[in-house]
Amino acid sequence: MRSVTYSMSVSLDGYIVGPDGGFDWTVPDEEVFRLATDEVRGAGVHLLGRRLYETMLYWETADEDPSLGFSTVEFAAIWKSLPKVVFSTTLSAVQGNARLASGSLAEEIERLRGEPGDGDIAIGGATLAAEAAASGLIDEYRARVYPVLIGGGIPFFPRNERRVDLDLVETRTFSSRVVYLRYRVAR
Repeated sequence: MRSVTYSMSVSLDGYIVGPDGGFDWTVPDEEVFRLATDEVRGAGVHLLGRRLYETMLYWETADEDPSLGFSTVEFAAIWKSLPKVVFSTTLSAVQGNARLASGSLAEEIERLRGEPGDGDIAIGGATLAAEAAASGLIDEYRARVYPVLIGGGIPFFPRNERRVDLDLVETRTFSSRVVYLRYRVAR
């Protein structure tokens, strides 16, 4: 069965976006960017909320810019070809290899888990991940922890007052002082 994974950059105090809406502190170096590329390469489909979808639209045409380096062009090509499901109550259409969700998050995940296919079901965005976590649908949490305290904003982990036990699967420290933590939900 395909795993549902939630992966984002996060501040040491647990936020993916600061109180001002900024996330400029998450700019990855080449080593961290390679990890993010490998994660996207391992996904079979990516589930996104509207805000993250709109942020990631940049990657739909980034590979057309001849001034970009190989790593950026490679990520763009992988992202562009990756099937995406967008959850939004305000969008009426999406671009590229994306479709609007036709059911609830739980229904979409159940359908995707039942379909043949390789790769993880990746979830991006704190709001969507919080909904999946509250329903016990996340199998792995993957955090790229940046050495910064931002004091507030949108939290990486949902505040659903539900205990979730985790098993550490992998950890890596990068030369940029970013620490990668990968946990599997203990079931």
